[in-house]
Amino acid sequence: RELFFSLSSIMPKAPKAAAAPTTSGKKVAKKEDNGLFEKRSKNFGVGNNVQPKKDMSRFVKWPKNVRLQRQRRILYQRLKVPPTIAQFTRSVDKNTATEIFKMLNKYRPETKEAKEERLKEAGATKAAGGAAVQGKKPMFVKCGINHIATLVEQKKATMVVIAHDVDPIEIVLWLPALCRKMDVPYCIVKGKARLGQVVHKKNATSLAFTGIRKEDDGAFSKLVDNVRSNFNDRGEELRRWGGGIMGAKSQEKTRQKERAVAREAAKRMQV
Repeated sequence: RELFFSLSSIMPKAPKAAAAPTTSGKKVAKKEDNGLFEKRSKNFGVGNNVQPKKDMSRFVKWPKNVRLQRQRRILYQRLKVPPTIAQFTRSVDKNTATEIFKMLNKYRPETKEAKEERLKEAGATKAAGGAAVQGKKPMFVKCGINHIATLVEQKKATMVVIAHDVDPIEIVLWLPALCRKMDVPYCIVKGKARLGQVVHKKNATSLAFTGIRKEDDGAFSKLVDNVRSNFNDRGEELRRWGGGIMGAKSQEKTRQKERAVAREAAKRMQV
C-alpha cells in the first residue's frame, strides 16, 4: 500500500480538458483568400532575402579633402568673418557669370601643342629662306597673380576676374582693394577650377583682360559697366562682417529662450 501511494504521487496527472467555446459570443468573420494575390513575407535573415537599399552616406568616412571643405564651409557660417574675407562670398549672379565666361572663352590662350606647332612652322619657314610671318600681337587673357598685380598697378588691365574659393585666401585677399585703388573693374566668380579651364590649367586664382577685339567692344563695355556698378562702386557696402549664422538646433534653443523671457515679462506686467 505504501508503494502504491508513492507511485501515484510521482505519476503525472492527466491534462484537464479545454473548455468548449461558447457559441453565444460574436461570430468571427473568416477572411476570404484571394488566389491572385498571395502573401509572400520576406525573411531578411542571413542567407535569405536581400536587404533593401539604404542611404548610408551619413556613415561613409569621406576623404580628408572633402571633410576639410565641409568643415571650412560650416566654420565660415558659424564664426564671425572679417569683411575682407566675407566679400568673397558675394559673387556675381548666374547670368552675368555666363556672359563673363563666354567672353573669357573667346580669348583663351593657345595650348602648348598649338604653340609648339606654330614655332615649328615659323622655324621651317625661316630655314627655307623665307621671311617669318609678322602678324599682330594675339589678344589673350592673362593669368598668374604676380603678373595680374603688375598689370593692375600699370593700369594695363581692363577687367580682372577673381575666383571666390582660392585656398589659402591670402593669395587674392588684397586684390579687390588694389583694383578699387587703381580704378580697374573687378568681379568675383565661382570658382577657381572653372577659371583654370579657360587657361588650360587645373586651377587659376584670377584672370585679366588687357585688350579686346573691335567686334566684342560693345558686349565688353556692357560687362564692364555691370561689374563696376556691382563691385567697384559698392566697395563700402560689400565690406560687411559675415558669418554668425548658427545651426538649426542652436536657433531653436535661442527662440525658446526668447519665448520664455517674453512669457515671464507678460506675467510681470499682469501682476
